[in-house]
Formats: sequence, C-alpha cells, structure tokens
Amino acid sequence: MTAHNMIVLMSDEHASNIMGCAGHPFIKTPHLDRLAARGTLFESAYTNAPICVPARASFATGKYGHQTGHWDNATPYTGEPKSWGHYLQQNGNPVGSIGKLHYRNESDPVGLDFQQIPMHLVNGVGDVLGCVREPMPRRWKARDLADSAGAGETSYTTYDRNITDAACAWIAERGNEPASDKPWTVFISMVAPHFPLTAPQEFYDLYKDMDLKPTKPAREDDHPWLKALRHCFVYDNFNEERTQAALTGYFGLISFMDYNVGRILDAIEAAGLNDNTNVIYVSDHGDNMGERGMWGKSNMYEEAAAIPMIMAGPDVPGGKVSKTPVSLADVFPTVLDCAGLSADDPELPGRSLFQIAAEEDCPNRAVFSEYHAAGAMSGAFMIRKGPWKYIYYTGLNPQLFNLDTDPAEINDLGTAPEHDAIRAELHAELLKVCDPDAVDRQAKTDQAAIIEKHGGVEAVLERGGFGATPAPGAKADFVASKGAIA
Repeated sequence: MTAHNMIVLMSDEHASNIMGCAGHPFIKTPHLDRLAARGTLFESAYTNAPICVPARASFATGKYGHQTGHWDNATPYTGEPKSWGHYLQQNGNPVGSIGKLHYRNESDPVGLDFQQIPMHLVNGVGDVLGCVREPMPRRWKARDLADSAGAGETSYTTYDRNITDAACAWIAERGNEPASDKPWTVFISMVAPHFPLTAPQEFYDLYKDMDLKPTKPAREDDHPWLKALRHCFVYDNFNEERTQAALTGYFGLISFMDYNVGRILDAIEAAGLNDNTNVIYVSDHGDNMGERGMWGKSNMYEEAAAIPMIMAGPDVPGGKVSKTPVSLADVFPTVLDCAGLSADDPELPGRSLFQIAAEEDCPNRAVFSEYHAAGAMSGAFMIRKGPWKYIYYTGLNPQLFNLDTDPAEINDLGTAPEHDAIRAELHAELLKVCDPDAVDRQAKTDQAAIIEKHGGVEAVLERGGFGATPAPGAKADFVASKGAIA
C-alpha cells in the first residue's frame, strides 16, 4: 500500500444511524452519503467510552481508558502514552489539528505540530463533579438542554463555521505544495451535533414541521444502573413541546455538520487531493435523543455507544458496507497504516481499517467499550460480538441483547436462564480485555484522589457542574450540586 495523506473528520455526539447512508428515513446528510458512496461504511462501529474526554483519549492513544487511566471528563489526555501523532512526528510526517481536541491544554506534547483554534478542558481541569459517584449527585445543569433547544446560532455553531473555514484554507494551501514522500495528517474536529440543541434556522427548518418524538419510553422495571443515571441527570423539564424542539434541533445540527463536511470535501477536491488523500469520518460517541428518558450519552445502548464510521480514498473499497465490528481504537493503526508506518506495541488492541475493509466480513470480531464517569453508580463494560451485546455492571446484574432480533434493545436477556451459555462466552471475552471489578476499583480510587485534590466532595458539589465545555473565548457556567445528593 502506498503512503497517502490522511484527513480525520470528527463530529461530537452523532448517533450511528442518523445518516442517509445508514438507512435513516428522513435525515438529510448528502455529503456524508457521498463519502460513503465512494468508500466503506462500517455499520457496527463503537466508541470505547460514551463520553467525550476518555473517548478522545482512546482515539489518540489507540488504547482503552482502563489501560491509560482516562476515566471521565476530568482525566484528559496529556501526551502519555504515545499518540498516533507522536509516531508521525518521529518519522518526519507533518501532523496537526483544527478544532476541538478536549485534551488538557494546548501546551502538552500530544503529538501535534500545530493546533488551530483548539478546544480543551475548562481550566485544564474539566468536570470534577463527574468523579463524584458515591453518593450520586444530581446534575441540575442538565435542565438547560431542554430550555435551550430551538432555532438560532450559538457559540458552538460559530465555532464550527470557523473550524470549517480554517480547514478549507489549510487544505487549499496543501494543494499548492509539491508532493512529498512524507504525507501529512490533519485532524479536523467539529462540535455539532453536541448540545445545546440549537440549530441554525435554515437547518432547523428542514425538520420543524415533522412530528418528532422518542420511540422508547423509560420503564419502571428498568435496570437499576440506568435508573441511577436518569436520576443524576435532571431532564424533568422535557415536555412534548421541548422534546419536539430538541429533536428538531438535533437533526438540524446533524445537517449543519454535514454541510460543513461537504465544504471540506469540496476543498479536498478543489485542491486536487482526492487521489492521494484518505478521509475518515467518525464521531466520539452517540446521543440518546430522548430514548428511554435519556439525553446526551453515558450508557451502552446503541444510541449512545454506536458511532458512524466511514473511510474513503485510495486503497479503500468503494460502495462497501462492512459488517465487521470496529471501534475508535482502530483509528490509531489506520492513521499509521496510511502513512506507511506501524507501532510496535503489543498493548494496542486495534487493527487498521484498511485491512478490515479489504477483508471478508468478520461479524464475530469482539469490540469493547467502558464507562466510569458522571451518573455511573458502578463501572459499565460492553462487549459486542456477532448479534450479541453484553453489558456487565460491577455489582449488578448484566444486560444482554440480540441486535439481530431486537435492534431496539427492548428485550433484556441479562438474567434469562436459557442464555447462560452465551453470557458465559461473552463474559470470557470481557475477561480477555480486563478484570472489570478490578478496573472499577481503580477508577474509583483515582477519582477519589482527584476529588480530594479539589477540596473534597463538599467543595466539588458546591462548585458544581457546567454542562458542555465552552467554545474558545467563552466561559463555563457552573451550577452547584450541593444538597442534591441521591
């Protein structure tokens, strides 16, 4: 395989099936669809952690959060262990980023030659409130999601426009440069469709006359882990009108993001780079979209844990849909493979997407995700293999779903006696990855140290949470959680 340039496009909170090319009945994503038409769509792709900071750490390092100590939105990537960018730098390949990174700060040696308009953790610290899990606080700031839903512009939409402008300008400059035997890599990371669910008017209007509502309500007999998550994030102000506005905003933001992707794809073509540049599109995690009474992410249902993943360009089969399960950890070896490099590291769990796309489907490949952050009463661990999704919760009953016969994940087989054998098989797969109970203990130990560093539980509750990380130049708006412990 000849070494080529690589562009990695990332959105934030884009659920895997909300694309035309993924079979969605009404979403308008013409530019992602055209990328898939000339490349390979990985239909069973997953985040390694359904929350921003640890997901992006796995993306950078190619390793799972428990391998590297990235548990939550207060444990950012700081440059250790090595990222794919470090390998590129060591080989003399130009590499940089434009847009959201969600690492600790701009000065850490994270393997990037440049960072244009980056977004990093608030004050280099992030969401310490998410480390408080026993007892569970209530996050009142979550109510802003319903209140802010609608049509309009936000600092995030302005930021995404600026990211797109900068990306198109950077790509145009590359088109004027002579070819090099050291191909470049650029990571272009946008915020949409991350909340606030306020979409620019023209994109909001695409869906404003539709009857939009969740299809799966919260259940009284739901798993206790999920009940605790819903209790932590306070979404009690989602009436019918606010729900309609939020979903209209979410779909509008996806089409807004797709429009920006289209501008970038057009810039690649205009610069004459299509024949020597590979493009990956991915999101850091999905979004619950009101299903089961939840918004945001933070769980292992398909809405939150499954992500879109598309790759196109040289050496990628066109018009293919791969059924092999993949994850963000697979991006690391893919980026290096594109540059003609590899990492001699036996602890890397991923494989190059170039290899996976070129092979026959392997639906029995196992992929892994974990969650230890805000709202998690204990560690949650997922194994996806074949039609099965197994979710292990430390100290609680597991969940099990057959995604072939029950794609909506309604029928929980986690304690069904007739599925003892498949649960045992999938738990054995989990144990190949980690000891989940030991990982849960380590996460809580590390989080307790972070809480103590910031003055203890009462001080962290008093400081509270701020919802979403603000765009560069904006300030975080904290809301206290003191006195609201569940």
